[in-house]
Amino acid sequence: MYCNNCGNEVSENAAVCLKCGASVKSDANAAINDSEAKDWLTTLLLCFFLGYLGIHSFYTKKTGVGVAQLLTAGGCGIWTLIDFIKILTGSYRDGNGQPLKKN
Repeated sequence: MYCNNCGNEVSENAAVCLKCGASVKSDANAAINDSEAKDWLTTLLLCFFLGYLGIHSFYTKKTGVGVAQLLTAGGCGIWTLIDFIKILTGSYRDGNGQPLKKN
């Protein structure tokens, strides 16, 4: 098995690459993580229509952020706008640090 980041050969049981420190996923783990990935379009629409309530944060398992957005009306709209731009550009991550899945 090879590291997706640097191409270094790594052990089948390795969790990280010893050369670059990147996380190494086996095919089984990748399939599990892919099935748990949150949908990009759903997150975008939730943010657009209900972002001031933090619903998109609850959907992506960012519960603490969702509560803060709920109590502050999405940071008076600023936090919602920032999240919306991050979702559009693909830099928004779910609560597990995984990118959103585009279908």
